[in-house]
Amino acid sequence: VYENAEIICEYQDYLNYRLTGKMVASGCNVAARWHHDGWDVLEKNHDSDDNDHNKGRPMKLYEALGMKDLAAKLPKKTLAMGDVIGTLTEQAAIDLNLPKETLVVQGGPDAFVGMIGLGTIRPGQLCLITGSSHLHCLITKQPTSAPGTWGAYRGAPLADTCFAEGGQSSTGSLVRWVRDLVSGPGDEKISYKVLDDEAAAIPPGSDGLVALETWQGSRTPHTDPLARGSFAGLTLAHSRAHMFRSILEAVCYGTRACFDALETAASQRSDMPNADEVVIAGGATRSPLWLQLHADVTGRSFLINENTDGPLLGCAILASVGAGIHASVDDAVENMIRRERKIEPREDVRKVYDRLYKELYLKLRPGVKEVFHAISEVRGGDASEGRDNQPYIISPSLLAADC
Repeated sequence: VYENAEIICEYQDYLNYRLTGKMVASGCNVAARWHHDGWDVLEKNHDSDDNDHNKGRPMKLYEALGMKDLAAKLPKKTLAMGDVIGTLTEQAAIDLNLPKETLVVQGGPDAFVGMIGLGTIRPGQLCLITGSSHLHCLITKQPTSAPGTWGAYRGAPLADTCFAEGGQSSTGSLVRWVRDLVSGPGDEKISYKVLDDEAAAIPPGSDGLVALETWQGSRTPHTDPLARGSFAGLTLAHSRAHMFRSILEAVCYGTRACFDALETAASQRSDMPNADEVVIAGGATRSPLWLQLHADVTGRSFLINENTDGPLLGCAILASVGAGIHASVDDAVENMIRRERKIEPREDVRKVYDRLYKELYLKLRPGVKEVFHAISEVRGGDASEGRDNQPYIISPSLLAADC
């Protein structure tokens, strides 16, 4: 398949090709996911007559992998998010029942479009996109990096920016798993509101119960696909409320670890402003308890926008720029995003969590690493026992393998 492929591209590129008849890559995609130098590749689109057709592409990486010919199979042109790709083809216009003059504007990965929709486009701005997993993104002036972070990527999310990212594989998915577990069999599940109210009555630290949230491996700051989740300190006195709160706290501890790693990378440059505020979006914003815990554990203020669907609003912002409604993404962000409220850390609670983070959470992860790696060798038990010839279902965590 590889040898016969004429073009290798993102599915987004293919959809745009079907819409416009033009095969172009997204500058955000190639910078953040294809290891391109986004500044260089946007400066020189590869359909020019210059000799350096591969400017900005990771040719040394391709050579090391024995895939130097991949460069010739990639889209020849790259456009930044917000740039106009073209108008609809006649067939696309018929299929979609839209005018042929309809503009198609370049986008990018959902989470990174979400950065635009949250208004995090300037150096020092930090956002947290929550869902089944957590994604942490910090805009930087230059592509600085450090162990425990991914990036920083040049030319992403926008043509003149850089950003570094962190990630947690299981966050909202873990909260749902615990909810389903304590709900028991049947379709009727305990509401999150009930579990939140019960957990709110438990003191910080969950009466000595601490959890690791790495149920599906660890992305950052310690990339480890073999990491597993755990509860430590369980006693007969602990209830489902303790378990639920300890999971909420564990996710927040992991988020602080990701923030700390991003801050360490950014601190390599003295001209980087401090990221004391976090713009947050996604499912965690619907839980007042969890939202407050994020602020208490990380020691940062959290901003909630009027529209918390960052990716959706980000698409609208990029479209408004391409259509000429706003002159630039900066202008569109200024006019289309409104902050609704701010969640501040409670100083007395922050001090408690600061001690628990340092004395418990940070010590637990390395303490169980070797055990987790040993468990990975025996997970599932003996295949010959109790299987009744049923096929295995393999559910890999692709995010945890994003090295």
